[in-house]
Amino acid sequence: MTLRTLHYHQQRRILDLIFSDGTVKALSAEFLRVHSPSAEVRGHGKPTLVANKRDVAIRKITPAGHYGVKLTFDDGHDTGLYHFRYLSQLADDQHMLWQRYLAQLKAANASRDSLISTRKLN
Repeated sequence: MTLRTLHYHQQRRILDLIFSDGTVKALSAEFLRVHSPSAEVRGHGKPTLVANKRDVAIRKITPAGHYGVKLTFDDGHDTGLYHFRYLSQLADDQHMLWQRYLAQLKAANASRDSLISTRKLN
């Protein structure tokens, strides 16, 4: 099963992965941000817990050859190169990875919520 198309839903902040067999898997921008393959997040042998990203969005998707994409997030993070194989792995392991992430946040007394509350004015 080969990853064929990426489609980002800006309002919902969801990236659809569409595979050659027609299967569609969805990953949230928050999930992708906290599981960035960048050295900043993965660290050098010790991953960094990324908190406060519930409202993060993908600002730009830039192709990287025929093997992946660079995602630019609205919090300024843009150093992760997401290989298609890594995106597929994230989709396959999403439930387990998300539960592990929530447990790590809890253990660190951290939150998914933004540090500063924002709201739209009418």
